[in-house]
Order: sequence, then C-alpha cells, then structure tokens
Amino acid sequence: MSVIANGETVPTEFPCTIEQILLRQGLLPRSVVVEHNGEAVAPSEFGERALKVGDRLEIVRIVAGG
Repeated sequence: MSVIANGETVPTEFPCTIEQILLRQGLLPRSVVVEHNGEAVAPSEFGERALKVGDRLEIVRIVAGG
C-alpha cells in the first residue's frame, strides 16, 4: 500500500497521518507546506489528517533566505 508524494510512490503502513509520512521522510512538520489531494493543509492538522491508499501529497520545504 502506498501514497503518492511529489509524484513518487511512497510505501506506507496504514493507518497513517500526514505528520507520520513527513517524519518518515525526515522532514520536520513545521518546515513544510503540504497539499493533500489538491487541498492545502494547515500544519495544525498534520497529526489529525488521515491518509488513504493512493492519496496524493505535494510537499514543499520552506527555505529562508534573502
């Protein structure tokens, strides 16, 4: 079973939340912006938003700079 993250298949054990996927990918939840099936997700929802097989995530890292 898997989800699609940034166009790539990510094997996933279910049940699973966005926060769990991020941590498994080595990403800090507060350092990214996430879209779940075309809908922007607030960081406060990452731990509550359950994923299903085949869901699509777009994950963008926040980078500070000038």
